[in-house]
Amino acid sequence: MDTSRRKKKPKILVIMPAYNEEKAIGKTLKEIRAKAPFIEDIVIIDDGSKDRTAEIASSQNARVVRLPINLGIGGAVQTGFKYAMLNGYDIALQIDADMQHDPSYARSIIKPIVEGKADISIGSRYFNGGHTEMPRVRNIGIRYFSWLTSKIVGHSVTDCSSGYRALNSKAFRFFSKNYPVDFPDAEALVIAHKAGLRIAEVNAPFRKRKRGRSSLRSLKLLYYPLKETFAILVLLTRRVNRIE
Repeated sequence: MDTSRRKKKPKILVIMPAYNEEKAIGKTLKEIRAKAPFIEDIVIIDDGSKDRTAEIASSQNARVVRLPINLGIGGAVQTGFKYAMLNGYDIALQIDADMQHDPSYARSIIKPIVEGKADISIGSRYFNGGHTEMPRVRNIGIRYFSWLTSKIVGHSVTDCSSGYRALNSKAFRFFSKNYPVDFPDAEALVIAHKAGLRIAEVNAPFRKRKRGRSSLRSLKLLYYPLKETFAILVLLTRRVNRIE
């Protein structure tokens, strides 16, 4: 067999933003290595944690980037994209540190990227009629923003808020310079669409959070839908250069 014709194995990086996740991050890392052994490199973006998140991650042989202040989820994820770009990765896979994302689905999320069918692949809780347990208000919010995102991008997006997603180098290089702050998931998909990036979804049920606290709670549950709706409407007026 002509080995020169073999497909090059993609270089994959897991990007895991984490803020005060000392109770979950060790188990999350062990589970990724047990259920997705094809992933060799994991970088933890410690978003100004005040606990032992970074120390525990380092003890599990994960790479750690410590941010001096809390930037929020958008800034932490964008830092991960910059890391992936600077270190020559082919695929970046976002996974949360709180054990809600099951690593068993990592291969299926990456598959559309490897096959060249998408630039961004989303692990969706609602794909093909799926559902998940979460507070009713939040569930309604996700459904609303998924509907709004679908209208804008021109095809169905069932879970625009999912942070379980894979990106090829074209996508994460773009996002390393163009990524929303705060709660960026829906906005990022609108920007990606305007830039000409292809978006796909695959099935990936989420598990109920057992440890830590969601970044969406209390007053943020009221602030988030208003802010996101306004931000998306503003995005529609912005010019975004398409990626060739």
